[in-house]
Amino acid sequence: MQVNILAMEEEIEKCISLLKEGKVILYPTDTVWGIGCDATNEEALSRIYRIKQRNEKKSMIILLDAMQRLPMYVKKIPLIAWDLLAHVTRPTTFIYQTAYNLPDKLIHEDGTIAIRIVQHEFCRRVIRGLGHPLISTSANIAGEPTPQTFDKISQEVISQVDYVVSQDHATSTDFKPSRLIKFMDDYNFTIIRD
Repeated sequence: MQVNILAMEEEIEKCISLLKEGKVILYPTDTVWGIGCDATNEEALSRIYRIKQRNEKKSMIILLDAMQRLPMYVKKIPLIAWDLLAHVTRPTTFIYQTAYNLPDKLIHEDGTIAIRIVQHEFCRRVIRGLGHPLISTSANIAGEPTPQTFDKISQEVISQVDYVVSQDHATSTDFKPSRLIKFMDDYNFTIIRD
């Protein structure tokens, strides 16, 4: 799909501006559409929990634009993580043990955080421009099926976000949640969702 370069630049700038204001957006990722906000903005994060009607004890995934930014949010990165990150070819979210520099409600009670280094160019550029991680949670009410494509997202969700990114930037062909891998220590991990 050919996307108008100028339109993409304008869309990226608009998203960055809104996210910096604490707004919530509905946007395409490298998997399914996500509801997102600046992951360091607690007020915006609380809005996402309300939109999804999700229990605040359930943590959410954050997206980063590059693996070099991991040490800003994970105190001790397992040695095996660098090898896996360098060779992963499909969208994969990794759960790290020692999260920090993030709102408490984002960090699971066991101290873990789920992070995906996003491969989607639009997302990467928004995150880079924002300068913070982006929340990524599926665009559905908690307990309902994850919408595979934009046309499956309920009007109830769409009406509660501040901005909906143009479908022109939805270039994913994966249409399912990412693979989920949890690191146990420096050398071991377990696949939670394949």
